[in-house]
Amino acid sequence: MGANMVRRLLKGGHQCVVFDRSPKAVNELVQEKAVGGSSLQDMVKKLEKPRAVWLMVPAAVVDQSIADLVPHLEAEDVLIDGGNSYYVDDIRRAKELAAKRIGVSSGVTA
Repeated sequence: MGANMVRRLLKGGHQCVVFDRSPKAVNELVQEKAVGGSSLQDMVKKLEKPRAVWLMVPAAVVDQSIADLVPHLEAEDVLIDGGNSYYVDDIRRAKELAAKRIGVSSGVTA
């Protein structure tokens, strides 16, 4: 879902560290100069602090994806929900992550 976004960012001179459950998807982006992660933990380790993690997953799996990521994030990191989440869920997530001092960006300001 986020491969084309990564391609646009790479074309603009940005460094991208990528992870996908499909190693093939990661390998394709590595061939285009992205840095590949073999797991969520590996991807997070390869990001410079404070980290910005841009989630590009379907709305139905955002909560699980965040739950999988949070143990690897630290205060001052930012999580960007690039999917099409319901804004009420975004507000709830922002409140939950604020307690850990992890920023959330989803296009909603509360």
